[in-house]
Amino acid sequence: MSDSIVIIPTYNEKENIEKIIRAVFALEKKFDILIIDDGSPDGTAQIVKGLMATEFADRLHILERSGKLGLGTAYITGFKWALERTYEYIFEMDADFSHDPNDLPRLYAACHDEGYDLSIGSRYISGVNVVNWPMGRVLMSYYASMYVRIVTGFKVRDTTAGFKCYRRKVLETIELDKIRFKGYAFQIEMKFTAYKIGFKIKEVPVIFVNRREGTSKMSGGIFSEAFFGVMRLRWDGWTRKYPKIQ
Repeated sequence: MSDSIVIIPTYNEKENIEKIIRAVFALEKKFDILIIDDGSPDGTAQIVKGLMATEFADRLHILERSGKLGLGTAYITGFKWALERTYEYIFEMDADFSHDPNDLPRLYAACHDEGYDLSIGSRYISGVNVVNWPMGRVLMSYYASMYVRIVTGFKVRDTTAGFKCYRRKVLETIELDKIRFKGYAFQIEMKFTAYKIGFKIKEVPVIFVNRREGTSKMSGGIFSEAFFGVMRLRWDGWTRKYPKIQ
């Protein structure tokens, strides 16, 4: 067993899933993978289980859920699964190659070698590093992160990033059952909570490439949750008692 697990939520990712699994397993640094599949009708889970049966029984794992239950609940399910085991470094990554598997060792090094508690694959720490996104989407994402910083006082530049490495103690300390958001506001809430508790955070510059295969899962509801959720987080920052680092 590796000291690191990469959690990848999936819904209809048959075009990408085998390629991303093989790309992660081809890295020199050893990572295990946990797929959280939300009842993909396209057979994503069957592809994963085929790879488990033939090649990667010890390193590849899957949890199947009954339907689309939200990105946040998928990750929290995965976090709890990883914490029941001995993994010290727990990663979030998309299945569609928008996050480059070759950046995983850099996120790992920020925590393992440099002593940070949370490392974030950041699109905006060194300019705007986004490829093949429509300009409207780039501007929306960039200014959404700016909006979060203005409202909350939170200094992270890429607040909605979904490419991350957590030290185990971060997820043990955050009260996962109190995380309320399910869409992309989940990504903001997890970072903000880690920051309020006092964990050390580093942004690692990465290049984000829009998916080439499959379809995006973005929706207007995701952005409205994030917009109003940030106001709620600011209120929490004033009123909530956060856990202490043990």
